[in-house]
Amino acid sequence: MGKKLYVVHCVDTEGPMTEALEETFIRVEKLFGIKMEPTFDNLHRLQNGDIGANSNIKSAVQNLVSPKRLDMNNSWNDISRMLEKIQSSEFRNNLLDSNGKGWIFNWFCLDHVDWSGENPRNRCLGHHKVYDFYNKIIIETKSNDFIGWHYHPRPFTENYHNSGTAYLNSNDLWDKLSRKIIDRSYFPSSFRPGFHTIRPDSNWFLEQWIPFDFSNQATDNTGDQPDLIDGRYGDWRNSRKSWEPYHPSIYDYNIEGDCKRWIFRCLNMEARLREIIENDIRQAFLEADKIGPRVLSFTNHDFRNMEPEILKISKIINKVRKEYPEVEIINSNPVVAARESLGLKSGSPNLKLDILDNSSEVLKIKVTSNEYIFGIQPYLAFKSKSGNYGWENFDKGENKYEWTFTFDFNHIPKNLLEKIGIAANSIDGSTHIINLDLKDFKIKETKYLYES
Repeated sequence: MGKKLYVVHCVDTEGPMTEALEETFIRVEKLFGIKMEPTFDNLHRLQNGDIGANSNIKSAVQNLVSPKRLDMNNSWNDISRMLEKIQSSEFRNNLLDSNGKGWIFNWFCLDHVDWSGENPRNRCLGHHKVYDFYNKIIIETKSNDFIGWHYHPRPFTENYHNSGTAYLNSNDLWDKLSRKIIDRSYFPSSFRPGFHTIRPDSNWFLEQWIPFDFSNQATDNTGDQPDLIDGRYGDWRNSRKSWEPYHPSIYDYNIEGDCKRWIFRCLNMEARLREIIENDIRQAFLEADKIGPRVLSFTNHDFRNMEPEILKISKIINKVRKEYPEVEIINSNPVVAARESLGLKSGSPNLKLDILDNSSEVLKIKVTSNEYIFGIQPYLAFKSKSGNYGWENFDKGENKYEWTFTFDFNHIPKNLLEKIGIAANSIDGSTHIINLDLKDFKIKETKYLYES
């Protein structure tokens, strides 16, 4: 398969965000016990380490309030101005790959919606708001950029600047995915976890549908932030620190096991913890040179100025690549990088929807697929006439690639339904979506093949 290194920039894409001066000082007090009047003079003191505090925490405080951490895009106009710069051919060509192709942005989009708590960071709220913004740009610019899925579990506080870790406590999970299928004919095959956090329940959830998981942050560069120590968020302490992807264990996502999805290493750019450094990049080149294809992936956020972060890492890659002239580097999206680096057999799921019963009070459907489906069943979404979205398990059919479901008085009455959506990924990350509109029983099919 050759000496190839796929470069995958995964952006945790959350839209604009702001942090008022008062909020910065609240964080400083909560994390370090330092109470100061929220003024710009005091902020500069914190940034300069002039705080009269224990020397052991000065650098950690400086890390938290560093100007580059607080350089935020406060509005969609700010993000648009940033994108105009970094999506230009001139900027993308700061890292031309071995085929002469420039930088690729992979937007892992988040929805923030329907929580009851506070929103002090002025996050963008609403279904599809972030997805629609970036999808429109990709279409208008005719770029090779890519959209993946990013998710923050619901925190108990339901504050938009917080994050939980439990997917099973987050009913909005199903709502958001079902809406993507039905409203946008989209279903993800690659994923970036909010706060870099996988837990047993998300490990099991992803295993049902998502083949490529860019979450492993195992590294010795663990940072100095008290709210992020001891695996508080992103517990990757026992995972492999190489760039070799692995199938996780069903009982421990950190170690190799019998699950079908692939976990890839993905370190942070200019972050408070687990920041990618030159030795990490050199390690990726070395593995590609000595072992075979590898995926070098890293992540940051669109609500910060990404320009200096990209320039920094592209400069390091350009430096290290000179040490490994036989390694071919390829700017890529995550699906193509995973598929080609692993040598996965290519093939679409090829779903087929049949209606077995459409009587006055019953709708029974059958879905069949070929051998390429990833997971144990397709995702079954529905929308009610009242505007609610949901998900359901299929009933197993007569063979391995057949599933049925009955809408009737026992659970989901047929007369309450407006639309049904079905989605599945293949083992190589291709996606097939079928939407059925019950007003006229028209079927719409969408396929994402993600060809290189």
